[in-house]
Amino acid sequence: MTSARRDPRRWDEDDVRVRPSRTKSRPRSKDRPQHHDADHALVTTVDRGRFGLQSDDGRELTAIKARELGRKGVVVGDSVWFMPGSSDDDLARIVRLDARRTTLRRTADDTDPVERVIVANADQLAIVTSIVDPEPRPRLIDRTLVAAYEAGLRPLLIVTKCDLADPAQLLEGYAALDVEALTISRETTSTDSQAPRATDLASIRSTLRDHSTVLVGHSGVGKSTLVNALVPGSDRATGSVNEVTGRGRHTSSSAVALALPEGGWIIDTPGVRSFGLAHVSPDAVLRAFDDLAPGLDACPRGCTHDEPECALDDFVGANPHARARLDSLRRLLASR
Repeated sequence: MTSARRDPRRWDEDDVRVRPSRTKSRPRSKDRPQHHDADHALVTTVDRGRFGLQSDDGRELTAIKARELGRKGVVVGDSVWFMPGSSDDDLARIVRLDARRTTLRRTADDTDPVERVIVANADQLAIVTSIVDPEPRPRLIDRTLVAAYEAGLRPLLIVTKCDLADPAQLLEGYAALDVEALTISRETTSTDSQAPRATDLASIRSTLRDHSTVLVGHSGVGKSTLVNALVPGSDRATGSVNEVTGRGRHTSSSAVALALPEGGWIIDTPGVRSFGLAHVSPDAVLRAFDDLAPGLDACPRGCTHDEPECALDDFVGANPHARARLDSLRRLLASR
């Protein structure tokens, strides 16, 4: 009688199960492809693992990350190299990222250690605020200025709806920071009562020409309306302001880079209601308030600038705008 199980002491090579080889398999190699024939492009949109690209020759493509990029993040404004798909229906593959010249970042709040990259390779940051409806938020403006200086971006201040109120007092508070300010009045004689005046747009176009400018502002300030005026056909959704809360409704859900007709790029971002600065050091905060810098020399060593011995109180004196700037600085330092 033959046993169903063979005596293990009598096994030989015929008892070993051999897996059939795969005829199409390739030997593994640690060498990664160099993709010397890859094409260059700018990342214009990011949406759930899909990336909109505009190549140097004007093609618009949708791409995914190649496996060799690993966990490297790709954001709007990144300079990348891609391989086209094998057919018109195939997605392109991003195979290489260029080093970023600048990186605009923020955190969810001042205690969140996770940095969120908003835009790469911009050289200007335009803070868009309305003078009324909704009211300006100086603390958000100050925080965005700090982020701009930390990222190495040239800050701009664009004030909208200036036909409804005088922006002089708001602009005076930032005059000492040497921030270029641009104002927009709505064209009340136009069929679109929200459209900026042509004279205002000419000044803004001149400032944005041949630059990569990211727009940041809270909802309802007219950011998307401005983008639609600067880039005809962009069709960015616009919204109204809630009459109860005085806050704008979110209309943009993701950042998008749009080519300006006169040259350069404008990057529209979703409306923000907070701008966390957990990633910014106190020294970077102080650099954003260079109008107060001359008063720092008289401060005692290790001064935190919110103590009775701080020399900045005597430096600003009774000047209301300088006092407001000092209060904003102290709020930012305390929030960290």
